[in-house]
Amino acid sequence: MSETIALIDFGAGNLHSVHNALMAAGAGNVAVTADPVIVAQADRIILPGVGAFGACRDALFAIDGMIDALEQRVGKDGVPFLGICVGMQMLADKGIEYGAHDGLGWIGGTVKAIEPADERIKIPHMGWNDVTPTAGHELLESGEAYYLHGYHFDVADEADILATTSHGGSLVAAVGRDNIVGVQFHPEKSQAYGLAFLQQFLEWKP
Repeated sequence: MSETIALIDFGAGNLHSVHNALMAAGAGNVAVTADPVIVAQADRIILPGVGAFGACRDALFAIDGMIDALEQRVGKDGVPFLGICVGMQMLADKGIEYGAHDGLGWIGGTVKAIEPADERIKIPHMGWNDVTPTAGHELLESGEAYYLHGYHFDVADEADILATTSHGGSLVAAVGRDNIVGVQFHPEKSQAYGLAFLQQFLEWKP
């Protein structure tokens, strides 16, 4: 029996593309869901996100029982979890975008506007750029992925930074701890690199 992957639908994710990429990567059973009961029983959980931190956070937290299901399944049961783009940013303690908003608090740090030292650097950071692993995490290899973001994760503990990229200075490309990983890039838009990453996540046994 294939594993169930819960792809959380809170109205602010690139769900169709992520679902298609997961199927192309070999996923057998992907449930696109806003049901905390399904999330609480899933073997792997993916939280996508597109848009402003506060709007995404409010939409996720507004789903009755969802945060409790995530805290139980990810925090206590230890199933593999992947956050993508704003889904990764919501792992932070808080985000500063149109005001301050509390995140999940799973990875210490704050999401802030990208402020490059060179004013000629265009914001948002959009397009293909490097993924440079900072340590030997089994899910992350050197390569190029697709990014689209104007805010970045300022991580409190450097040990939680799994990869970086460069756009007017170093930016966090991936974070993680134990069974949790989050990526700022979009694997569903990153062609061969993204599919390989998702294949690794589907086989990951943290």
